[in-house]
Parts: sequence; C-alpha cells; structure tokens
Amino acid sequence: MSQVIFAEREDQIYEKGGDKPFRISCDKQSLAGAVSQRACVFCGSRVVLYPIADALHLIHGPIGCASYTWDIRGALSSGPELHRYSFSTDLGETDVIFGGESKLTRALDELIPLHKPKAAFVYSTCMVGLIGDDISAVCKMAQRRHGIPVIPVMSEGFKGNKRAGYYAACAAMFRLVGTGDTTGIPPMSVNLLGDFNLAGEIWIIRKYLERMGVSVVANITGDGRVADVQRAHGAALNLVQCSGSTMELAKMMQETHGIPFKRVSYLGVDDMAQALYDVAEFFESEEAMAKARELVRGELSEIYPRLMELRKDLEGKRAALYVGGAFKAFSLIKSFRLLGMKVVLAGSQTGTQEDYEELAEICEPGTVIVDDANPLELMTYLIEKDVDVFVGGVKERPIAHKLGIGFVDHNHERKLALEGFVGMLNFAEEVHATALSPVWRFTPRKARPRLEALS
Repeated sequence: MSQVIFAEREDQIYEKGGDKPFRISCDKQSLAGAVSQRACVFCGSRVVLYPIADALHLIHGPIGCASYTWDIRGALSSGPELHRYSFSTDLGETDVIFGGESKLTRALDELIPLHKPKAAFVYSTCMVGLIGDDISAVCKMAQRRHGIPVIPVMSEGFKGNKRAGYYAACAAMFRLVGTGDTTGIPPMSVNLLGDFNLAGEIWIIRKYLERMGVSVVANITGDGRVADVQRAHGAALNLVQCSGSTMELAKMMQETHGIPFKRVSYLGVDDMAQALYDVAEFFESEEAMAKARELVRGELSEIYPRLMELRKDLEGKRAALYVGGAFKAFSLIKSFRLLGMKVVLAGSQTGTQEDYEELAEICEPGTVIVDDANPLELMTYLIEKDVDVFVGGVKERPIAHKLGIGFVDHNHERKLALEGFVGMLNFAEEVHATALSPVWRFTPRKARPRLEALS
C-alpha cells in the first residue's frame, strides 16, 4: 500500500482497528499532481447556487468554465428553468490585456431585459481574479439600472477548494435573505437548506412535512426561487441537509436573524424518520409528533418487506463509498447495514474534522477512512478490500467499471430519487441490481492476482 500513497497524504488516510487513536488531516489543499477528486472554488459556488431556477447565472470568465458546470446537477424545477441555461462573458486574450468590465456590463444589459430574471448572480473566475475586474462595482451599477438584485459571487477558482466555493455561495445568498416580506408565514415553518432537488427529492420531503402540518418557506436551493430566499428569515427553523454546502448560511441566519438550525439527513430509514421526529420535537407539538409516527409506520409497512427480500441476496457483501460531504456517509453506512452489507471504505471530498471523528465512531474495525482521495488510492483500496459495490459520483464511475465492480451513482448527476422512505427502496433496488448483475460473470473480479500485479 505504501507504494501508491504519497508521503504528503499519509495523514489523510486512517484505517480503524485495535487501540489505534483516531487521527486524520483534512480541509487542506489538494496535493499537486495527485489528480484529486475535488473541484475548484468556482465549481463549489456554482453547484450550490445553480438550482435557483428564476435567477440569471452569468459566469464572468473564459467559456471553458461555463461548459464545465452547464446543467451539472439533476436539479428539477416546478416552474421556471432559467437555471438550466449557462451564460458566459467568454473572456479572451484581449480582455486579459484591457479588462473585461465593459464586456460584463454589456452582457448584463442584454440578458436581464431578455430573460427578466428575479435576480442575477455573477461568478468571478480565476482569470477575473488575476486581471482585477471590479465585478462588485459593475453589479452595483447594473442593479440600479435594472431594479433587481445583481450579486457578485467571489469564486475565483485558485483561492481554495470546493468547500471555499460553498462559503462564497452562502455569502452571496445571504445578501438576499431579509429583503422580502414575511407576512403570512405560519409559526410551524422551516427552510430546507442543502437539498438540491435531485430527481425531485425535495418534493418528497416537503410532502412529508406538509402531512405533519409544517410549512416550508424556502427551498435552498433545489427548486429555489429568489422571492422565497428573500423571505427565508421568517421561518422558525432551518433544516440543514448537506452540511458542507449550506451550513455557513445557517450560521449567518442564526447570528443575524436568530433562526436556529438542525442538521438532518433524508437518506435511509433511520435518519429520515429521525429528521421528522426532530422537527416535531422542536415545535413541541404532540399533534405533529403523532402525525410523524403515523407517517413513518405507514411508509415502513410498504417498503420493509421488500427491503428484507433484497437483504437475503445482499447479506455479507462489501461496499465502498466516496461522497462529496462526509455527513451523508453516515446515512449510507446505516442503509448498507440495514441491507446486511459491510462498509469497508468511506471517504469524502470536503469532510471536516468533526465529520471524520463521527464517521470513525460508526465504522467497523478495518474500515478505511480517506479524505480527498485520488483515483490510484481508490482503485487500490477497492481491490484490497474486495468490494462488491462502490457508491460515488461521475468521476468514480470509470474506476468501478474498469475493476469490474458494481457502481451506484449517489452524486448530483443522478436521476433516481434516493431521499425519503421511497428513496431508500430505490437505493436498495439499485444496489441489488448492480451487485448481482449477470455482467460480472463475464468480467470477474480477481482481487488477489491484481494486488500481486501492483506489488
């Protein structure tokens, strides 16, 4: 194993076992040349803000940045779909020399009257950070001319990693929060933070809450609307699903508007039920709690028999997961245990020290925990641990397929709803289908010979 782990990365990998104390380094810059799975600051900000469907998203930079994030999430909208367009100022060599502020001004003056957005987000890229365009001044003048919020997103890619992009997105959104009318918002109300409505999942969660008598003020940001974000400060509670992407916004709203927040997960049976119970408990409503319990019983009675059928085939199989934020890994581990499977590798791109400490507690001995992995490390551990199913995103899919390992897409490109109780059944069905696919008879995994070849 030492042959494939760079010396500079040894402190970012931990294997649980014996009395070895937990120690892992994280939230640091990716190692140059290691082909990290992370993305840049710009990408982090773009994927968080992108699902706000009635806003204009204009990328101030070269055309390549726009193509990288075009329609990158499976974020569905129940109305406008302006977010699915990718606009760029297409800066070139001349703009590097003379500056791109005039080009940005012309782009805003053309796009805003044409598409009539409720707000505009202008993303700063690496090139803009280097040439020094004052996009804040350009946005301020455009806001005066057009009468809508025009917000700069300070997301120059070289400033850090994807996690820094999350902060840039939260800072941009916070400029909208508190500018709308909160009239008519009921006492039992929440905002849904960190859910991007992949495959329509936020609609599933909203229906659960509505059945409990809880209103949702704003989706931040899946199926999002500018007006809802502007009045989000009127909600009584923020529910933070993807803690890495929107936790900073929740903290800003708590500090400025006094809105408390709860970390929740809608993935898996246990965490989905607990999220509903936590909401009812926060509002101290016996009626809401009774409705939550009835909802959970009803949903489980429908899916549990089928889950147990799938478990018969999956019992004892091994799973690996590599996700964006470590928080969702907790739910995935619980989901695999419900299916009788063992997680032998758990990693994330943007986990915090707190996340990894909690992850180490719930993992079984022998589990490898890795921060900001590269393809070579992932491949080696998948072979060494003889994994049957690998859960990851688009960058991990080729690794699994080349090794003859079943793959389950859990990232933001997916089109299958995995949240809620119905999502747990969808997840189990997909794991079952890929782990037991007949194709593995033609591409068998041979862990030991491959390990010998690497040595």
